[in-house]
Amino acid sequence: MAKLIVFLGNPGIQYKNTRHNAAWLCCERMVEKSICPPNSTWQTKFHSLYSKKGSVVFLKPQTFMNESGIAVQEAAKFFSIQSSDIIVVHDDIELKFGETRLQLGGGMGGHNGLRSVKKHLGTDAFSRLRLGVGRPPGAMEVSSFVLSRFSELESRLFEGTLDSAIELLYNNDGLVGL
Repeated sequence: MAKLIVFLGNPGIQYKNTRHNAAWLCCERMVEKSICPPNSTWQTKFHSLYSKKGSVVFLKPQTFMNESGIAVQEAAKFFSIQSSDIIVVHDDIELKFGETRLQLGGGMGGHNGLRSVKKHLGTDAFSRLRLGVGRPPGAMEVSSFVLSRFSELESRLFEGTLDSAIELLYNNDGLVGL
């Protein structure tokens, strides 16, 4: 049975290494570990970059976060993947920095990318791999915070978060079934 792993983020150099693109950092780490196919093999379709390895489709929507559901819906339909076989990887301000959590269903937590996926799939019955980026400091606006870059120290620390996230997705036998 095919699975779809979606990495939410925003295209463009101005968003590279921002908290909102934490999922894309996860994807890059999976490429480094040869879990995802190399960047050179990714194709453009479904308003996304995508690649396949075995029965797993990897998807990086290029629609901007708030319209990610368009890409997810198109890819899921094309590959005949049910929502229960979709894992959406995303940043999460509700988790402390560095925490990871894999869960089936749940609320949107104010995340516009998740809202878009739910809207376009017509259900929230998909899995989420939540990457904790923490809450904004002081009175900082959430949008400014998630669109800000990790500090050098945070980037180094977040590497461990990415490794933990990958361990939640994969065991020695391959992709964890939810």
